[in-house]
Amino acid sequence: MHGPTSPTTPPAPLPTDRLAFAMPPIHESVEDERRYRKERLAGALRIFGRHGFEDGVSGHITARDPEYGDCFWVNPFGVPFKHVTVSDLVLVNADGQVVEGRYHVNQAAFTVHAQVHAARPDVVAVAHCHSVHGRALAALGELIDPITQESCAFYEDIALYDAYTGVAVDAEEGRRIAAALGSRKALVLRNHGPLTVGDSVDAAAWWFLSMERSIQVQLTARAAGRPVLIEHKAAVATREQLGGDLVAWINYQPLWQDISRGEPDLLS
Repeated sequence: MHGPTSPTTPPAPLPTDRLAFAMPPIHESVEDERRYRKERLAGALRIFGRHGFEDGVSGHITARDPEYGDCFWVNPFGVPFKHVTVSDLVLVNADGQVVEGRYHVNQAAFTVHAQVHAARPDVVAVAHCHSVHGRALAALGELIDPITQESCAFYEDIALYDAYTGVAVDAEEGRRIAAALGSRKALVLRNHGPLTVGDSVDAAAWWFLSMERSIQVQLTARAAGRPVLIEHKAAVATREQLGGDLVAWINYQPLWQDISRGEPDLLS
């Protein structure tokens, strides 16, 4: 039989400055920032490939070059998302002409990206793919409702481009799409699919992933019954907490760690 034991002192909490917490890096040179953006772009394309967002040769993620503000890095035409490497990426000017790289670019898709970048100098990256649930919502001509914590990030920060005129191949159509997006983070192109933007590749990619999941939840909930909307004040407060690009960047880091550790050849 054991006697009473004296209480022990629990370990002292560690200072928070000794705990790892990733934040967007500050680059010492344009070359370092360019390499960083290209690595993140190649990684995002592979993640999109894993999620099945690729549909033939449709779909793009673009990243503004840190030195040449009217030039953009983009995935090469015809190369599978899952196989893209940093050295495969193509640099194009605002007219879609290749200025560095070995591949062509999907001109129809890039036309939209170029106009969004032109209208939004604050945007580093634009993501647009023909995802399944995104296209389903686009076919309905609807937006994301505030029915979950995650969907509130898009509350009053998403727009509908309420037209479809075929494959977007001219600059004027791209300008209309950019105008519909306005200052928001996301856009539903009716009968076409979703588009997201961010002040980093990580943020734009996270918003696209989160948008697709939010749409999937919305369509699933509607099929099962009548979703309950989160009231306006709470939805706004949640968006203010979760809807910023820094939060998106932080949320995206586990995905980046997974893809960069699991497929390090993407950095080649």
